[in-house]
Amino acid sequence: MYIVVHTTEGLKSIRITLGNFHLFHFREGKHQVQLMYGTSEKDIYKNLSSSKEDIEKFQSGMEDAWSLYGQDVICAFDLSSFNRVCDVGGGSDAFAKQYISCYPNSTVTIFDLPNVVERAKKHFVPSEEDKITFQSGDFFNDPIPEADLYILARILHNQDDEKCVALLTKLHKACKPGGGVLLVETVLNEDRSGPLAAHIYSIVMLLVLEGKERTLSEYSTLLVAAGFKDVQFKKGQHYDAVYGRK
Repeated sequence: MYIVVHTTEGLKSIRITLGNFHLFHFREGKHQVQLMYGTSEKDIYKNLSSSKEDIEKFQSGMEDAWSLYGQDVICAFDLSSFNRVCDVGGGSDAFAKQYISCYPNSTVTIFDLPNVVERAKKHFVPSEEDKITFQSGDFFNDPIPEADLYILARILHNQDDEKCVALLTKLHKACKPGGGVLLVETVLNEDRSGPLAAHIYSIVMLLVLEGKERTLSEYSTLLVAAGFKDVQFKKGQHYDAVYGRK
């Protein structure tokens, strides 16, 4: 991953290149999704979905990330007691495959928007059909699949605090006692001194979404507000794992 910042005269505008994506942020105090894509649509994911090239780049990037760092966060805690797992907003089966490789006795349901699920199924490997399944839905508006463990991998950093608590509360209600939630994020140091990757992602969130990168204490506050307890944390190579129980 690399980032390049370009400025114009008087810092009236800033252009940021993150990997293969060009992100624009003008000093207007608002998101720049419409400017980036040249459309009236404000939702970054709807814009991504409308471009086959962009969505393939995005999914390819996440698949590369999970192949490199997935097992690092999945194996951070002993999750072997959870037989039914739901990867909320999981997109492709990349994270699920890493999970099954660590915990072969588990099954994973990938829960995501209909167009995302449809696209993911086209690249699905049939040999894993008994371990990995897909279910279409909107995790804010539709019922959540039943599971013992819910995974939110790079989901909460897209959302503001209110939406994070709403989603976590919904998962807490769906959880049976003893169930849990695993957050996969790049966690900021408590003094916000780093890591650098977290600050870069925060810039991206500022430009295109309502979320932000957070410290462990901030994630703990969100989890506790939703009803989870016994919050644990493990630092990873690139992504970190935050784990809460019901």
